[in-house]
Order: sequence, then C-alpha cells, then structure tokens
Amino acid sequence: MPVNLAQIRDLLLPGLWGVGGKYAMIPRQWTKIFDSTDSNMALERRTQMRYLGTAQLKQEGAPTSFDNNAGQRFTYNAEHKEIGLGYAITRKAIDDNLYKAEFGPSNDGLRESFVQTEEMYCADIFNSGTTYVGAVGGDGVALFSTGHPIDQTTIANKPTTEVDLNETSLLNATVTVRQNWRDQAGLKIYARARKLVIPVALEPVAARLFRSELRPGTASNDVNAVLHMDDALKDGYMAWDYLTSNFAWFLLTNIKGLVFFNRKPFEMDMSVEFTTDNLLVKGYQRYTPAYYDWRAAYGTFPTS
Repeated sequence: MPVNLAQIRDLLLPGLWGVGGKYAMIPRQWTKIFDSTDSNMALERRTQMRYLGTAQLKQEGAPTSFDNNAGQRFTYNAEHKEIGLGYAITRKAIDDNLYKAEFGPSNDGLRESFVQTEEMYCADIFNSGTTYVGAVGGDGVALFSTGHPIDQTTIANKPTTEVDLNETSLLNATVTVRQNWRDQAGLKIYARARKLVIPVALEPVAARLFRSELRPGTASNDVNAVLHMDDALKDGYMAWDYLTSNFAWFLLTNIKGLVFFNRKPFEMDMSVEFTTDNLLVKGYQRYTPAYYDWRAAYGTFPTS
C-alpha cells in the first residue's frame, strides 16, 4: 500500500513548527576494515597457492632435494548480493503535502538505508566468523578457527579458549600473530597485528589500553607495552557500531584478505504508475563483502 494522505495528515495543514524524524547517520566504517575494488564478474574467485618450503641440507656428492609440492590449495568464492528497496506514494500525498522540503522523495533516507545495509553485511563477516560457509569455500573451516590447514599441520587465528579483552590477552594475540603464522608451505611470514576492532561496549577498555602512559590497571611504573610493541598495533583501535556481540574483539593484520567487491554502485530511479498516478521510487545496488585469506584477521568470541 503506498504512502497516502492518512499517513501524512498533519503535513496537509499549515501551522506546523517543524517536521522531525531525520537524523545524522553514522559515516561509513567498513572502509577502514575492507579494501574496496570494482567487479565486472557475476562471481569473483581467488585461489591460494602453496610455494616452496625450506631448503634442505645437502651432503657432498649427494643429489639436491626437490620440493615438487607447489600448486594451488584453496579457492575462495564471492557471489554478489542484489540489494533493493523502494516505496510508493500517492499523487495526492505529494500534491497536498505542504512540507515537501522536510518530507519528500528526495530526502526520505533511501540512500542512508543502503549505506547501513552495507555495514551490516560487512560486519556479518565478523559477527558470524566462527561459522563455515560452504559457498565461500576456502580452506574448509570458518574464517576464525583453531584449525586452518597448511601442509603438514594447522594454524589458529583464534584462541582455543575464548578470552576477554585485557592487556594480557591483547599482547598474547599480537605475539601469536607474529610468532606462529606461516604460509602454506610452513615458512614464517611477515605477519603483524595492526589494529584492534571492538564493539562499542569495549571502547572504555580499549581506551585504557591504548591511552594510558604507563601499564594500564597497575600501580607500577612499567611502560605500557601496548604502545611500544615492535611494529604491532600501530593503527590503534576502532569501535565498529555494527558488531553484534558486546564481548567479541578482533585484530586486523598487515596481510590483505578482506575485500568489498562493488559490482553495481547505488542507483535510484523513479517513475509514475500509469493507472494510479502513484510515484514509485526504488534504489538498487549489487556487491559483496568477502574474505580470501584468514591471515587478515584474528578474533575471539567470549560470551561475557
């Protein structure tokens, strides 16, 4: 049923001091987490390769060891979502509205609805990060897992026991990223935790960790190690309004692996329905946020 006179009855009469209900929107936040790229394919795919392992000791006169196990290991898929929203409004509701500047087709929040939907889909990569999605494929486990397979072993990008955010857990996570992460052949890689991503509820904890001159929560004169790690946590922290857990927290690393594929940017169109004279307004967008390397993030999901 289209928006009609009954739904805007007070806008039909003069004398209103003002019309409310429109608020400032939260600026885009996913752009600080995901890389963005245009797409011209219905399905974007990326394959992860295994290169060579460590060199082997060679004895005098003995043959050189060969590593012929290189090749592709995992393929990640990203199929675009089709997003739409619209509304209809009667001609009388348009003609008789005395406050078109405050409530009209051009400023009824359609664009803001699409922006917020982008955030929700991007945040869902993290919110549901412990659930494996077969359509994405990859290495056969969820984005955040204790068992990401590499040749001969597995690697974790979450703790075995979920841990609350505090100085100890944060520093342990940064050490884990640097010390334990490998490529598919088992070679150590240059992996560093760069940014803490938290829900709004954890911002006071993060502020103490990152803004205390000395070690937070103690009476000692120790230096605040969070601020002085070698090449870690240099991008600080950010509170993401669209994380659904009040306790889960994440680290973004220097490794690329989170991407927003923009297939069709937001577009808005309108037309008049011939038989009713109703104005039809709709928006359309096509995209998908995705991941293609679990090494882009570390996460933990405590429940209290």
